[in-house]
Amino acid sequence: MNRQFILLLATLVFCASQLGAQVISTAHDVTVQVSPAQLWTDSGLDLQSGDVLDISAAASSDQQVSGGLACDPKGGTGSVAQTADLPMPTAPAGALIARLHAHGAAPLLVGANTELHISAPSHLMLAMNISGTPPCQGKIVVKIHVIPAGSDATSATDSQEKPRAQQLKSQLATAAQVFMSGQFGMGKSESTSNATNEASSSESTSVGTPSADSSAAAAPLKVSDAPLDADLRKSIDTLPRRVNDQFQNLGDTVNFVIVGNQKDVQAALEAATWHVADTSNQNAVLNALMETYEKKDYLAMPMSTLYLFGRRQDFGYEMAEPIAMVASRHHFRIWKAPFTWKGSEVWCGAGTRDIGFAKDKRNNSVTHKIDPAVDGERDNIGSSLQKANKTKTVSYYLPLNPVQDARNATGDGYHSDGKLLVIFLQ
Repeated sequence: MNRQFILLLATLVFCASQLGAQVISTAHDVTVQVSPAQLWTDSGLDLQSGDVLDISAAASSDQQVSGGLACDPKGGTGSVAQTADLPMPTAPAGALIARLHAHGAAPLLVGANTELHISAPSHLMLAMNISGTPPCQGKIVVKIHVIPAGSDATSATDSQEKPRAQQLKSQLATAAQVFMSGQFGMGKSESTSNATNEASSSESTSVGTPSADSSAAAAPLKVSDAPLDADLRKSIDTLPRRVNDQFQNLGDTVNFVIVGNQKDVQAALEAATWHVADTSNQNAVLNALMETYEKKDYLAMPMSTLYLFGRRQDFGYEMAEPIAMVASRHHFRIWKAPFTWKGSEVWCGAGTRDIGFAKDKRNNSVTHKIDPAVDGERDNIGSSLQKANKTKTVSYYLPLNPVQDARNATGDGYHSDGKLLVIFLQ
C-alpha cells in the first residue's frame, strides 16, 4: 500500500503546483429557485478559498399563493413558530439558510441579503429553515453574485486569503507528514495525526470545510427508547459480528444497520455528505487529477476490500477534509443483508475512523491506523444522517454475542459497548 499512497500524494502535489498557473476566473451571477417542498437545493456552485458571495433573495413574483403564508427569505412571523427541530433553530422559521456541502458545517442564515466569505473549498446548498410540513407557499428566488478569489473585484481582505494552489500544498503537507510518520516512525502515528487535525482546524477559522476531527463532534444522537420489532431483532441476531479480510482474518465489528431500499440509502448518504470511495488506486490517481484540475476536492480515497456473507462490500463511503483524507478520514463499508424487514432492504455496516498510519502486522507494510473507540464512528454515521433529516428513528440494540474488545485484520485493537445502531430511514 505504501507505493500506492506515495503515487497518489505525488500526483496531487503535481496538480497543486500546476494550479498556480491557471487563469483566474471572473465574477459571474447565478440564480437559484428554492422551494419549501425540497430539503436542500443544490446551487451548482463549487467554491474555493477566497471566493466571495453576494446573495440577495426575494419571494417569487410569477406565482400565485392560494391562502396561507407566502414564503419570505426573512422568515415567517406570527403563527410560524421556531422549534428545536429546525435545521437552524436560532433563525426565524422559513428564513433562507445556506450550508456549505461539508458534514459538521452548521447552517448559515442568509435572509434577504448577505455576503459570505469562503475560507475553504466548499459546495453551496440552499434551503428554507423548515421542518416537517412547509409553513408557507411559493418559491424564493435567490440571486448569487460570485466573486472568485484573486479577481479584480475582490476586496483587500479577500486578496489576503490563500490562493487555491497554496491551500492545496498546505493540505498535502499535513497529509504527507502523517504518511511519513507511519512510514518511518510507527510509534508516532497517532500523535502526528492529532497534530495534523489541529493544524487543519486552524485553516478553517471562517466559513468552510471542517477538519476530519471536527466531524466527529457531530450533534448528539436522538435515540428512540422504543424496543425493536421482535422479528427484526431475531434477524439481526443472525448477522455475523465481524467482517474479515481475504485471508479470513477477522476484522472490524459490524456496528450499525440501516433499514431502507438501496436508492433511499444512497440518497440519504449523499445528503449527509458521504462520498463513495474509489474502487481502485488507479482510479484514484486519475480522478484526483481530474478533480484537482477542475478546482474541486478529491474526496474518494480508495479503501481496502473486506468481506461479509462471503462477499466483498457492496459500497464503501467516506468523509474527510480534502486531500488530508489520505491520512485521516471517517469511513465505513456496507453489505446488503440476506433478509428484509417489512418489505425494506436491510444493510449492515462496519464503520471506523482512520487517524493516521501504522504497521500492518500481517506483513510489516504500512496501513491506516484506526481510532480504537469505534463507537464514536458508529454514532457519527447515525448523527450525520439524522442531521440531514433522513432518519425516521434511531435505536441501539445489543445483539447476542456482542463484540467489545478485539483486533482488526491489520492488528489494531479496538473496543466497543457491543451495541449496534439501527437506523430507519424516512
